[in-house]
Amino acid sequence: MLKIKRAIMSVFDKEGIVEFAKGLSKWRIEILSTGGTAEILKKEGVLVKEISEYTGISSMLNGRVKTLHPNIYAGILALRNSPSQMEEIKIHKINLIDMVVINFYPFARVIQKEGVDIKEVVENIDIGGPAMLRAAAKNFFSVAAVSNPNQYHSVLTELEEKGGYLSEETCFDLALRAFQEVSAYNALIAGYLSEKKGEKFPGIVNLSFRKRMDLRYGENPHQKASFYVETPARNSGLARARKLGGEALSFNNLLDFNAAFDLLREFKEPTAVVIKHTNPCGVGSADTLSEAFKKAYSGDPLSAFGSIIGLNRKVDEATAREISSEGTFIEGIIAPGYRKEALEILRNTQRWGKNVVILETNSFSSHRGEMDLRRISGGVLLQEEDRETYSSQDLKVVTEKEPSPEEKEDLLFAWIICKHIKSNAIVLAKDKTVVGVGAGQMSRIDSCLIALRKAKDKAKGAVLASDAFFPFPDVVEEAGKAGITSVIQPGGARRDEEVIKMANSYGIAMLFTGMRHFKH
Repeated sequence: MLKIKRAIMSVFDKEGIVEFAKGLSKWRIEILSTGGTAEILKKEGVLVKEISEYTGISSMLNGRVKTLHPNIYAGILALRNSPSQMEEIKIHKINLIDMVVINFYPFARVIQKEGVDIKEVVENIDIGGPAMLRAAAKNFFSVAAVSNPNQYHSVLTELEEKGGYLSEETCFDLALRAFQEVSAYNALIAGYLSEKKGEKFPGIVNLSFRKRMDLRYGENPHQKASFYVETPARNSGLARARKLGGEALSFNNLLDFNAAFDLLREFKEPTAVVIKHTNPCGVGSADTLSEAFKKAYSGDPLSAFGSIIGLNRKVDEATAREISSEGTFIEGIIAPGYRKEALEILRNTQRWGKNVVILETNSFSSHRGEMDLRRISGGVLLQEEDRETYSSQDLKVVTEKEPSPEEKEDLLFAWIICKHIKSNAIVLAKDKTVVGVGAGQMSRIDSCLIALRKAKDKAKGAVLASDAFFPFPDVVEEAGKAGITSVIQPGGARRDEEVIKMANSYGIAMLFTGMRHFKH
């Protein structure tokens, strides 16, 4: 058990610090503090000794050096069970410090300021705070390292319960969190400097995420899972979404919500997407959101059972009524907002009970230049996000027939969606509505046959998109038999001439994009 007799405080975030200091004072704990923190505490009637008075040295270099002094670090780091170290402490008349209360300069907030100068950024790299916190955490058998305002209540509660003492387990937990805070802070600084230098793939990648919540379960009920968000948190994105209703989120829920979010970022007009196992089984764009949803759900109602619905507009009453109509069964909805009437309809659909998860995200903004990170055994893979879809100058008609303006719209619509489907991917679309999807097959012809089977009669007059080139003309032949009128694909296969010849034989128009979109 650790008896707390003396604490040092130096915090930028002053939230709760007065109440915490008063709680410590109740146990006659001496409080040392730096200028800004000390001033606030004194105003609130807390007895405080300033660091400069304790060390005998005033703050130097415009505040760059305040706490970097042997009297402080020896007081923190001294091993209480070492007779020789305790003798040194006595000789140098150094007082032991039993608690360190620290949080850092707001580096994350500063770097998010528009047009911020690097000199201002550098001045917000905290030196003394992380150093003191690491020292306290290293000596956790004898020192409590308090690194976050959300720890104040539990620390005061334990002091109350144990008569001014903290347990070794608590000090260990505080030390662990302190090292995590220091690590996250350093990772943020390194990341900023790498970005400033223009390094997309630096020699060392430091990743920092904060726990947002425990999840209902992982991919399967026997797997535990949690959700973490990057630091600093972005102002938009799935990690910023608010849950407005429904049961606790699961691992798979979030993957499906993310798939919906990523796809909807591609569209400006009202668009709805139906996600199942991270693949869109239905997508529709229209003049109104309710019509877009009707189109999306009509694509494959069978697969849509138990799906996630994504919408890129605030949900109105008409759309909510369509979503809750008889025959639909979903697990969740994500949208940038909900009208009051719409939210009531969705929350009170009897067929779902209270289980359907309703998420609100502040926007479906365009791509933000994120990096794509994948975990593999023993390491990670890092790549640029697949931001491009096609280049207008690279689109070329390679067949005798050209697509009509309506067909070209549908081709580009299907091509965008193809980018978000597991390879090998085939998408059939008509009137900006997905009518058939073949995803994740080992051969492209199998994906094509699945998509055609899903579409049935709706394949006639539809267009086809393929995420990669056709190694053989078989897909085009099956498409021609089913009545597909136009095809879009990257091109670049050795048998392109055979593929084009097959398209011409069926009177199919074909566009080459010059760009593929594998998604593994």
